Amino acid sequence: MAIFLSYVFLGLSLGAPIGPINAAQINQGIKNGFFHSWFIGLGSILAELFFISAVFFGVVHFLETEFVKTFLWSFGAFVLIYTGIESMHQSQKLEQTRDGGKDSVFKAFFSGFLISISNPLSILFWLGIYGSVLANTIHKYDNEHLILYGAAIILGLMLWDVFMASVSSGFRNFLTDRMLKGISNVTGLSLLCFGIYFGYQAIVLLFFS
Repeated sequence: MAIFLSYVFLGLSLGAPIGPINAAQINQGIKNGFFHSWFIGLGSILAELFFISAVFFGVVHFLETEFVKTFLWSFGAFVLIYTGIESMHQSQKLEQTRDGGKDSVFKAFFSGFLISISNPLSILFWLGIYGSVLANTIHKYDNEHLILYGAAIILGLMLWDVFMASVSSGFRNFLTDRMLKGISNVTGLSLLCFGIYFGYQAIVLLFFS
C-alpha cells in the first residue's frame, strides 16, 4: 500500500507544475465553472494514457522521429495559439457565461486532449518519468503491478485535476467580473506564449536541424 500511495503522490507532483493544461484549467474554471475545468484535465489524462501506453509498449521511438516531432510542435503551436486567442476573445463575454451561455463540456474535454496530445514536451516528459518507473520496477514486479502503479500515477493526476478545477471555479464566486476577465486574459496570454514557443521549436527543427 505504501508503494501504491507513493506513486499516487508522484502523480500529484507531476500534475502540479504550471503548463498549458493548468493554464487552460484555470481559464475554464473561471469562465465556465468546475466541470469544464475538470473535463479539460480528463482530456489531458486520456492523452497521457496514450503516452504511457507508448512507453510501455516501446513505440515511443516512433514518436521521437524528427518528422513526427516537427509535426507535433507545429500542431501544438496551432492548438495553443488558437486556444489562447479564443480565450482572450471569450473573456469579453464573461457575463454571458455566468448566465448560462457556456461551451459544451465535451468541447472542453477535446480541447484538453488536443493540448496534451500535441505537446512534444509531454512525450519527453513521460519518456523520462514513466520510463524511469518502468526501469525501476520491471525487474522487481510482474505486469499486473506495473499496470497498478501506472494506475496510481493516473489517480494522482486525476486528484490534482479535481483540485485545480475546485480552486479555479471557486475563484469565480468571489472575484468581480473585471478581475475574472483579467485572469482569463492572463491565462489566455500564457497559452499564446506556449504556442509561440512551440512554433519556434518547429521552425528550429524544420530549418536548422
